[in-house]
Amino acid sequence: MAKAMLKGERGKECADSSWQLLTKRLDVAGLAKVAALGNKRINQFLAEAIELCNPDQVLVYDDSIEDAARIRAKAMADGEERPLAMAGNTVHFDGYINSRQNDQARDKEHTRYLVPAECPDVAELNSIERQEGLTEIQSIMRNIMAGKEMLVRFFCLGPTASPFSILCVQITDSAYVAHSEDLLYRPGYEQFRHGDSDIPFFAMLHSAGRLENGVSIDSDRRRIYIDIVRNLVYCANSQYAGNTVGLKKLALRLAIRKAEREGWLAEHMFLMGVHGPAGRVTYFSGAYPSACGKTSTALLQKETVVGDDLAYIRAIDGQARAVNVERGIFGIIEDLNEDDDPVLFRALNTVDETIFNNVLISDGKPYWNGMGRTLPKQGVNYAGRWRPGLTDCYGEEIAASYRGNARFTLRLNRLKNLDPKAEEPAGVPLGGIIFGGRDSDTAVPVLESFDWQHGVITFGAALESESTAATHGAQGVRKFNPMAILDFLSIPLGRYLHHYLDFSKQLDRPPQIFATNYWLTDERGNYLNEKCDKAVWLKWMELRVHGECTAVRGPTGFLPRYDDLANLFHQVLDKDYSRQQYARQFAIRISQNLSKIKRIVEHYRGLTGIPQIVFSLLEDQRKRLIDLQKQRGDMVSPLDIL
Repeated sequence: MAKAMLKGERGKECADSSWQLLTKRLDVAGLAKVAALGNKRINQFLAEAIELCNPDQVLVYDDSIEDAARIRAKAMADGEERPLAMAGNTVHFDGYINSRQNDQARDKEHTRYLVPAECPDVAELNSIERQEGLTEIQSIMRNIMAGKEMLVRFFCLGPTASPFSILCVQITDSAYVAHSEDLLYRPGYEQFRHGDSDIPFFAMLHSAGRLENGVSIDSDRRRIYIDIVRNLVYCANSQYAGNTVGLKKLALRLAIRKAEREGWLAEHMFLMGVHGPAGRVTYFSGAYPSACGKTSTALLQKETVVGDDLAYIRAIDGQARAVNVERGIFGIIEDLNEDDDPVLFRALNTVDETIFNNVLISDGKPYWNGMGRTLPKQGVNYAGRWRPGLTDCYGEEIAASYRGNARFTLRLNRLKNLDPKAEEPAGVPLGGIIFGGRDSDTAVPVLESFDWQHGVITFGAALESESTAATHGAQGVRKFNPMAILDFLSIPLGRYLHHYLDFSKQLDRPPQIFATNYWLTDERGNYLNEKCDKAVWLKWMELRVHGECTAVRGPTGFLPRYDDLANLFHQVLDKDYSRQQYARQFAIRISQNLSKIKRIVEHYRGLTGIPQIVFSLLEDQRKRLIDLQKQRGDMVSPLDIL
């Protein structure tokens, strides 16, 4: 492939040859759309993609309503989506042959960074030498679109015309991918057209590869390669959105590197407004590993949502401000029901544009596991015709909807509680950051850090998620997942933590940092809190940001006082909250906390480049816990801490 940056006469020749190829392969309308952008790098990227993938036709789309409608129609005409009974609803099934051969999850093994041979400290990353990787992926993608149509789309990460905006070009042969991105991201064609001729962008090139019955069949040649030199993602032989929707977690990887260079944060976080006294709204971001309560927190009733998954955070005039990278939700639908998620459930049952993924369809209606309604006795799902008790060739049960990755895609403006500042170009002021994990026996329900460094290290960098027997194998296994971003890190963890700690130096007052844990249990395994209690924890955090209630200084952070929580339980949930409940839920479990510190330190001892402050702050916390243990015993009620 030609080099990314055009220089001197060689660059001029490259640009001219790119344009010559485009004039031969694009129709009049498509050529006019590309010409209007006046961007030589786009011309080069498109020409290279055409030359490599060799499509029969190239279709270029702009931001118009008409082009969006053409994409939707094509997804159904090609069989990638099927219309459902409710107007605007469609269903897409990812590839499934059996429980051991499917295309319904991120392919971590084959998601690799293309790293130049001279690039240092990348041992932690799943990488391949750049030239070797380029040779492999280009071999796989050579003529991969023969007989197909190449679709070219333009999008914007973050609000348009914003200091947060990152423009993107997606090339794909999947109308489903293009349709999904139309729901999830802001349009970018006009941004390119009115921007500088050399405006930078992220680039994504995807092909579903050979299909049989609408399914990618060359799974052994599935590759997701990320070229960190060109900010270019290649994806071949996959349909699953986690691999193919390039603007989501693949672009997050590119954004993390860009953020480190430029001094801001690209995070795997929700954004929400928590409503306080006298109409005040305080904005929080939050990082939670999968199945720890992230979406249910972001979409909580009586609060407002800005975004449920990805956030960019910048220091602007000494203040941390944040935007939602996306404008839609690509969410897990399993266990989503009317009682626990009323806002989202209502949106999914309203006439409008929704893509359902890998659910059960019966009489043109979608059904999924845990929806709170009786499932039909037959229908069509990701495996074909379905009935209860059906198994595959390995004897594995074929669930009504695919466990873990049955999903939905819709725009956030479908939600009744969308925050009015969700599209604010300058972002929302960030009052607090929340880190939450699944923990049955150690962490209290809500806790505030002593300061930015303490919160970043002992809450964020020490984040763990405990597996459940039903969904993740052996129960109680804790997965180390700092900032809930480990799977997507494109720089070594030590560099990431250095950068996170340094970010606060740009701020007059850093956001306060909190930790939540919705999963604490008693000795019999019963949860000590109800699902709705998170509404109280959020209100307490909002008051703390504004200094409107005091707290108990414990060894691991600031704990709520009983009287404050009792008042909030009455105000928010209209229910009593006893001292006994408080004492059990917020007891300091010292042995468990000490065990956690030992685990976290062992993780970090095995890595290079970790900031020394990680070890010193964890050691300070260990000493505080031991001192309290000597004074009060192994289980200490917050009522006994002065």
